[in-house]
Amino acid sequence: MDAAVLYSGGKDSTMALYRAMKNDNVRYLVSMVSDNPYSYMFHVPNIRWTRLSSKAIGIPLIEGSTTGVKEEELKDLKRLLKVLRERRVKVLYSGAIASSYQRSRIERLCREAGLISKTPLWHVDPLKYMMEILDLRFEVIVTAVAAEGFDSSWLGRRIDQRMLTELKNLNREHGVHLAFEGGEAETFVLDGPIFKRRIKILDAEKRWFQDSGVLEIRDAILVDKD
Repeated sequence: MDAAVLYSGGKDSTMALYRAMKNDNVRYLVSMVSDNPYSYMFHVPNIRWTRLSSKAIGIPLIEGSTTGVKEEELKDLKRLLKVLRERRVKVLYSGAIASSYQRSRIERLCREAGLISKTPLWHVDPLKYMMEILDLRFEVIVTAVAAEGFDSSWLGRRIDQRMLTELKNLNREHGVHLAFEGGEAETFVLDGPIFKRRIKILDAEKRWFQDSGVLEIRDAILVDKD
């Protein structure tokens, strides 16, 4: 079936896309750009760089805007889902892992728009999931952190085996979710098996706010893969 993927550029939406491409014909990536950095529904850090992700992967991007006001932002997504339906898309994939808040609302909006909602990562084992990301050779960096145990040194780090070991310790000490599903961190994917070209960051700035921080990507380009 023709499908679209709610896409943020992070690891979860990228893994949802990876699985969607195995089962359906993914025609579009869909990104919601929120004016509110504390949106309940949508990924915010570096969301505009999904335009580059779209080119790297080779799937067109449909971009919507929202003020990011809680619950009101759902109306903005609903308008975009109607556009998908008009373009004969049947299925919307999303990268929800454990957030019933997000999943239930996306499912309701899909029903109202006449779309099928699929969440292929729902209740996945977080450690096995993170290991799968590594095994598949996705290149993922941390672009935001907001939980006890993190500091600015985490910003820009690549997810690797060493990081997983540290995350296990943070999970035991502070209850940090191993896949960041509690909002502890945000990510951005630079490369992977579904990428035709990889993303190279040329300039980025770390911004730290006492107990949380963001890596703001200032400039990036596409480069050919080895």
